[in-house]
Amino acid sequence: MQKLIITCALTGAEVTREHTPYLPITPDEIAESAYRCWQAGASIVHVHARESDGTPTQDKEIYRQIIEKVAAKCPVIVQVSTGGAVGMTPEERLQPVTLKPEMATLTVGTVNFGDDVFMNTPKDIERFAQVMQEHGVRPEFEVFEVGMITNALRLLKKGLVSEPLHFDFVMGVPGAIPGTPENLMHLIKQLPDGASWSVAGVGRSQLPLSTMAILLGGHVRVGFEDNIYYEKGVLAESNAQFVERVVRLAKELGREVATPDEARKMLGLPL
Repeated sequence: MQKLIITCALTGAEVTREHTPYLPITPDEIAESAYRCWQAGASIVHVHARESDGTPTQDKEIYRQIIEKVAAKCPVIVQVSTGGAVGMTPEERLQPVTLKPEMATLTVGTVNFGDDVFMNTPKDIERFAQVMQEHGVRPEFEVFEVGMITNALRLLKKGLVSEPLHFDFVMGVPGAIPGTPENLMHLIKQLPDGASWSVAGVGRSQLPLSTMAILLGGHVRVGFEDNIYYEKGVLAESNAQFVERVVRLAKELGREVATPDEARKMLGLPL
């Protein structure tokens, strides 16, 4: 079984300081959170940028600050978001890709997202893939529904992405696929040979789905973007706290944790 890649989604676009006072917002806070997650055992940090007032933004210059500050602190893989926030234009969302980060997320379909709709037309999906390809950025396919796997494989047939393919199952978002063990098994069965996967369980589904991923040979995403509670009614005090728990679980279950360079090798990133 491959070593376990732990991703930490540090901030997201929806969580606010009103939800949790521990949310990192500024580039310095995000970089410090990334450093602590790397120390705890994460090899990837998934990054959303914020304005100083906490408003979500895809501003290229703020992403540049974050990437540079993280790189100065640790060798963790920085994976930028191209999801941004619901309602942003494709042009806005693509800005950080032009900085040539190692990885970026690529959502491969439209999905109901709470009371909103997260729009990703086939034309825009292909455009995002092409821009990532032009800038040498490895995509992680964000899957909110099972049909999105087929959309990702269509990009491979068109030569817009290359193997190895890596998928992230985002499960438990209101309006999208529920975060149940049965649904996770169904998603895994749709993947082509040689593809890797991680699971991001939202809210209460995070811990059980993370445990399943460790046992089944997948990988794990945790962090404030997906869940702010360490246990029922108890706020987590840092992103690193979630990472530390996954590392403890992996040790108990006999799964070694990957370093950033080991993760790079598995994901087809240059060392």
